[in-house]
Amino acid sequence: MPDPSCPSSVPVPYASYLRVYEPLAAFPEPERSHWARYACRTDLPGAQQELRSSLADLVRVPPAPVPARESGDAFVVTVDGTVLVCPWRTRLRGWLALEELVGGTLPAPVLDAMLAPEARARVAAEHERWRERNPDARPWIRGAVWQVPLRWFALFSDEEREYEPGAPGGAGTGGTGGGAGEGAGEAVARPPVLRYRTPMVQARRRLARALKALREAIDEGPMTEGLVEVGRWLEEFHPRALVELDYGGLVHALAAEALEADRSAADMAVGIAALRDGDEEAAQAAYGRLAERWRAVRDLQFAN
Repeated sequence: MPDPSCPSSVPVPYASYLRVYEPLAAFPEPERSHWARYACRTDLPGAQQELRSSLADLVRVPPAPVPARESGDAFVVTVDGTVLVCPWRTRLRGWLALEELVGGTLPAPVLDAMLAPEARARVAAEHERWRERNPDARPWIRGAVWQVPLRWFALFSDEEREYEPGAPGGAGTGGTGGGAGEGAGEAVARPPVLRYRTPMVQARRRLARALKALREAIDEGPMTEGLVEVGRWLEEFHPRALVELDYGGLVHALAAEALEADRSAADMAVGIAALRDGDEEAAQAAYGRLAERWRAVRDLQFAN
């Protein structure tokens, strides 16, 4: 079992993330000043550290599915001299994830084994009281386990794809850590990175075009409903924000060749363009490639 006192020893989950980074001007005081000071730090945490810190709470006895206090950390990027911040909001995301888990398809005995009913009820009551005081709160980060939801790819273009192959060893600070065969003092491997980043205005424009093409070509369905829901979420943020799709821990579930060859945003763009042109056959072919690729990834969760 991973050592909960050492977050770096906790393996990352096979999950992807959709994040929004907002400029400091989007935050009211005193939060704006907090993030301005925070962005000046030289030891800003990375995605792997956030994941391991969250998972470390789950392996404690008793487990802590939701932190007692909200995180004061964030991801920070600088674009053209502008500082952009994506607050972790770990506590809020913990509540939302637990709601999704309880409302899912897991049998009651499995849920009870993961977290006792009394604990779930206590956490739900805490969330309800918090929501009464914070009715407009929303997360800056959305996650998905064992997949990238296909609707997310509609926000990006292939030209915005960023791929960095992993390294078997070296001085990288965002490594997986704790891997089999690593000796004491041995350098930590650097995992691969696959992500997309686009300005908020582009994400909203592409989403609107995708919705228009879908509605003109086919009836309302899960893809249309999913795009509408993502669009409502994006409307909550500053127009000069940055939107990021990060493959996160999925890079550890896919072979290097599969990551390098992955052009999911391009397939989505081809499919949407084909719908606009009335080429149903080309649209089905593009969507078929996309759906099959991610069906194979989702199936890995049931592999021995």
